[in-house]
Amino acid sequence: MYTPSQFPPTSVSVDLNALAQNLAQVRRLAPRSEVLAVVKANAYGHGALEVTRTLQRLAVHRFGVATVDEGIALRQADIHDAILVMGPTAPAQFPDLIAHRLTPVLYRADMVQAFAAAVLPDAAPYSVHVKIETGMGRLGILPHEMPNLIAMPAFRATLRLEGLMTHLADADNTETTHTEKQLAEFQQTLDTLHQSGRSCPLTHAANSAGIIKYPASLYSLVRPGIMLYGYHTLSNAAATPELTPILSWKAMIAHLHNIQAGDSVSYNRTFIAARRSKIAVLPVGYADGYNRLLSNRGMVLIGGRRVPVVGRVCMDMTMVDVTDVPGVHIGQEAILVGQQGQERITAADLATWQQTIPYEVLCAIGQRVSRHYLPLLSDNKTSSQNP
Repeated sequence: MYTPSQFPPTSVSVDLNALAQNLAQVRRLAPRSEVLAVVKANAYGHGALEVTRTLQRLAVHRFGVATVDEGIALRQADIHDAILVMGPTAPAQFPDLIAHRLTPVLYRADMVQAFAAAVLPDAAPYSVHVKIETGMGRLGILPHEMPNLIAMPAFRATLRLEGLMTHLADADNTETTHTEKQLAEFQQTLDTLHQSGRSCPLTHAANSAGIIKYPASLYSLVRPGIMLYGYHTLSNAAATPELTPILSWKAMIAHLHNIQAGDSVSYNRTFIAARRSKIAVLPVGYADGYNRLLSNRGMVLIGGRRVPVVGRVCMDMTMVDVTDVPGVHIGQEAILVGQQGQERITAADLATWQQTIPYEVLCAIGQRVSRHYLPLLSDNKTSSQNP
């Protein structure tokens, strides 16, 4: 069986101790809430299985994915804790969802009926979560529809309302009006449910931004995603916790060559040298998730210095100008995300250069980029459970 090279041309390192420290920040901010860790999109590019197993060791026992297939992959890896499928699902997927004991989020009345029909008649009531649309404009039933939905025959025997949730659309904005309106509508829905005499053990609204900024969103469950991985998207003016990016990304210089003033680099000649220059070729490109928008914009770290990306980022290679780096050599390490000496480049920096958000940068790191994990220290197992 083939095993990845010991010295891959480009690779990612994930610091599981930093993950533990970020989880401790979640628990500090939401001490009375259970944690549902969001590990969708391959744990935002960090490796869903390794991240999930580490979080289990840190006493997290609920996980959120986007698709049925993501949930099945965790089940097949012997992850037996609760897995909530938060994205859209179709009736054709319900048998697989049930067979793998995944928990669906239902967001229409007809879905409730269809899912109940898929549950075996002699099975115990199957736990589901219902999503309330309070202003995200995606999935969810409207608040005024909740009484009729919960009165459906399916909830009297076949289904168990384990959770009620909503999703905050604007919690990272400096303007708070929309989020406060969402939370008020969600609370009103909960009040209506309680007045009807129905119970719901899990209620949840807080994503990472909600956890950081909105104490009113901290219900019995919180759903940290990006903050587990060391980032947030709140403005610099906001009071934010100390989060540590857990991922670093590097490549090795594969080739060096000199060009003269007037020579070009890469496709379409978008970079023309203004002086005699030394160019390093890195074996990483947009097929690995190093975005083409970083062409002539991005920076990498070599020899403890920031050096610019020059020319178009190619599918498998990226060129950088190392003219001013002393002693540069083939095989030398280049940092795409991470720290080298006193300099640091983060996924947020790449996001700025690409005019996007760190989520996209991290999720885009391709499967052919090997991932290595710095193991969890024993003292972190306790400290993250009891911050």
